[in-house]
Amino acid sequence: MSEVKVNKISPRTNCGTVTLGDSGDTIALGAGATQTGFGRTGTVDWDTTPKTTTFTAVSGDGFFCNTTSGGFTANLPAGVAGAIVSFADYAGTWQTGNLTVSPNGSDKIGGTNADVTLNTEGQSVTFVFVDSTQGWVNVQDSTSNERGNAFVAATGGTITTCGNDKIHTFTGPGTFAVCSTAVCAANNVVSYLVVAGGGSGGTPYGHPGGYAAGGGGAGGFREVKSPATPYTASPLDGYPSAPNRVTVTATSFPITVGAGGTSQPYDGPQGPNYNPTAANDGSNSVFSTITAAGGGGAGTGCNAAPCNSGRSGGSGGGAGASPGASGGTGNSPPTTPAQGQSGATGVNNNQTAGGGGGGAGAAGTAGAPGAAGGNGGNGVATSITGSSVTRAGGGGAGSGYPGGTAGSAGAGGSGGGGTGNNSSPSAGGGAGTINTGSGGGGGGSQYDNANAKRGGAGGSGIVVIRYKFQ
Repeated sequence: MSEVKVNKISPRTNCGTVTLGDSGDTIALGAGATQTGFGRTGTVDWDTTPKTTTFTAVSGDGFFCNTTSGGFTANLPAGVAGAIVSFADYAGTWQTGNLTVSPNGSDKIGGTNADVTLNTEGQSVTFVFVDSTQGWVNVQDSTSNERGNAFVAATGGTITTCGNDKIHTFTGPGTFAVCSTAVCAANNVVSYLVVAGGGSGGTPYGHPGGYAAGGGGAGGFREVKSPATPYTASPLDGYPSAPNRVTVTATSFPITVGAGGTSQPYDGPQGPNYNPTAANDGSNSVFSTITAAGGGGAGTGCNAAPCNSGRSGGSGGGAGASPGASGGTGNSPPTTPAQGQSGATGVNNNQTAGGGGGGAGAAGTAGAPGAAGGNGGNGVATSITGSSVTRAGGGGAGSGYPGGTAGSAGAGGSGGGGTGNNSSPSAGGGAGTINTGSGGGGGGSQYDNANAKRGGAGGSGIVVIRYKFQ
């Protein structure tokens, strides 16, 4: 064997070509030697024209495959040891439009003569043909999908989808964490529903025939419907008022879901609840800059005016039966549009009855002669969760017991308001429905026991956030 030792081989002319060997020859490197400039060492040359229909790959090349309009097949070339082919998800759509990789003839992929389906968003793979036993072996599989986000991406709460929208529902405390914002600024204005906890119904004091109590006020109801999210909002959609809008950024938003006002117990005509204060308010719910106020507690049943007045809040609590007692003021503190309505007055002309608690959509109704407890004000409906749901109804008031005959108790307002009581010795005012922010029902005065007279608890609130995600 001849040996030539030189440091450099150059063409005779400045623009000449140096040819090593003849056609059919094999140029071999010595053991341990490396080369540069003589072709690839395990990589491919990428074809930057995306493929959109079935095609046959070429060894040494990489292909961007766009399945936006539907999946198709990439046929591998005939297997030759060292052949290499790569494929990449061009548009991040392989999860819906799959790419099928098919071997040539009897060639194998990973030891099996069968097609392979690539169905992961943002996937890229590289196959090298090793031998007839394993055929094409996948030597690289990346599922990273580093892309600019056209829409909001977020986590937190219970997540559902409706069309092109994602919906995050919080029935308790949590965090709405925005991972990335949308390219289009309008899509960063999210829709939301924030409902506070409802106030509890009142508790009468005294013997049968005593003073009936009012119904609890509903928690404040605040909603904004972004134009980017198509659904039917409530009449209280606050989007027209710019301060109500929330534009999200890539950060975490703590969520507070208000509890309903706790039930007010009864412990006898001369116990600590003699001439008691009003029933318990609901707690606020909060998302970003938006706070819905807890519903006002109802006026209790006693023989002095201050304890019979309902408390103010998102919606006001109804008054107990007493001259000069008033229902609590709704929309307190004030928002535009109003987050709730006022509670109603009771009646005490020897036919005592409480006033109904205010709801998001209507004020409570007053107690009436004949010891009829006032009804709770109605709530309002929104389809922000994908179906129409009514929330934030006021609690119905309890009724009296004139002449040995029980009056009719007030009905709870639509949307989950608790019903008042004066017909059952085993149960007091009904509780507001959980996660509706509705008020509790007032206790009646027919039965002189703790169960019958107890005011119902207010319903807990809810926070819902909706945005376009695709």
